Amino acid sequence: MNITLKELKDNRTENCITIIATTHRAKPDYLNDGLRLKNLIKEAQDRLMADTSKRNAIHLVEKLNKLAAEIDHSQNLESLMLFVNDEVAEYTRLPIKVEDRVVIDDTFATRDLVRAMHLETHYYILVLSQEKIRLIEAMNDKIIQEIGKPFPIENTQFFSKSRAAAAIASRQTSLIAEYFNQADKKVNDVRKDNPLPVLICALEENHNEYIKVADKKHSIFDVFLNRNKINDTAHSIVDESWEIVKNYVIQKNNERKKELKRAVGENKFLSDTNEIWRAIPEGRIQTLFIEQGLFQPAVMKDDEIVYISNEERNDTGVIDDIYDEMIEANMDFGGDVVFLPKGELTKFNGFGAITRY
Repeated sequence: MNITLKELKDNRTENCITIIATTHRAKPDYLNDGLRLKNLIKEAQDRLMADTSKRNAIHLVEKLNKLAAEIDHSQNLESLMLFVNDEVAEYTRLPIKVEDRVVIDDTFATRDLVRAMHLETHYYILVLSQEKIRLIEAMNDKIIQEIGKPFPIENTQFFSKSRAAAAIASRQTSLIAEYFNQADKKVNDVRKDNPLPVLICALEENHNEYIKVADKKHSIFDVFLNRNKINDTAHSIVDESWEIVKNYVIQKNNERKKELKRAVGENKFLSDTNEIWRAIPEGRIQTLFIEQGLFQPAVMKDDEIVYISNEERNDTGVIDDIYDEMIEANMDFGGDVVFLPKGELTKFNGFGAITRY
């Protein structure tokens, strides 16, 4: 995907089409993914023909079909998202399970992208040694890709194996620091387009030296994998890294749950959807909490949110998922979102918010 989440969120115009489809990694399952996508495009076509001019509908469906034709389903992950309107035609793969659906609204449905960033742990693994540096993109325990050019970065300039250089420890340390500094700049170049957190996989001495020269220390995990795995397979590296990251995420998630309990006790918690909707543009909402898999179509009547049934989702003027709208709006006002396992917000009907004051 060549467009960022922010650009998708900021794109507001009629007939923003989002197609969200389940896909498969392995053969023969992925052989049917093209047909699944074709059926969802047909659903989008039927809705467009009912809600917009025939000429515009045909134009958008042609864009959808052209975009779908570019997709190599042998490279599929767990899900696929297509984003199409008059200006945009992009797709992205996600390693998370989704509910198949077509959303046609004034904005793109980016909730699953947000969920992928928050519910699932998307991160880089920086594999360090004094001779070579690799960069791997991972989601939970799955490899997304090992980053190519300029990686792996070989240390041909700043590392000397000569006895004279090795005998001067401070000089050698300075050379390694410069090598790590140059590599850090390359890591941050990659992160400009995809600003994910970084887990370092390295022996402790190399981890410590890298942290000293890193420009964006706040984006590096506080924990690291204390191993020399520079020549191991990417699969092995991700497996061990995920154990570190998983425990870190569990700890952080438990801290967020404590925030929720504390907010309820301090009367800084809202669970009424309309109260939350009105508080968002006032900048009062710090964090939205939502259960996984919760979707709710709605309409606006006299500035009030009114829930409707799934059977009415295709009617004109319906917001396909009001929670998606609220998540996006709150992020625009500097808030964040926490996705909790199903059942953890039962007494609040699956949705609530912590207020700033």
